[in-house]
Amino acid sequence: QVQLVESGGGLVQAGGSLRLSCAASGSIFSINTMAWYRQAPGKQREQVASITSGGTTNYAGSVKGRFTISRDNAKNTVYLQMNNLKPEDTAVYYCWVVANTSPRIVAYWGQGTQVTVSS
Repeated sequence: QVQLVESGGGLVQAGGSLRLSCAASGSIFSINTMAWYRQAPGKQREQVASITSGGTTNYAGSVKGRFTISRDNAKNTVYLQMNNLKPEDTAVYYCWVVANTSPRIVAYWGQGTQVTVSS
């Protein structure tokens, strides 16, 4: 079993910054892709950014140049640095982790953390 614990959400004014963290623990042999998703009220969940085990990153067009995803493999932790936040970034942010728990590879979701950007 793998547990994901997210932190770092909150309320910030437009133009401000927040840093989200998601730490994975449990019976983990290795971690493959890690990603952040978000879901705003009345909208579908969308991928914000992802990072492979080799460090290759991918971003949604709406956050490119403002958000940075990174990971600390020693700590099984993924981060999302969010700069120049806009009101449209308001959403619940979820981390998503593909873990090799040997013998299975399973995807897990975090519990979600609220990010609210005021104008």
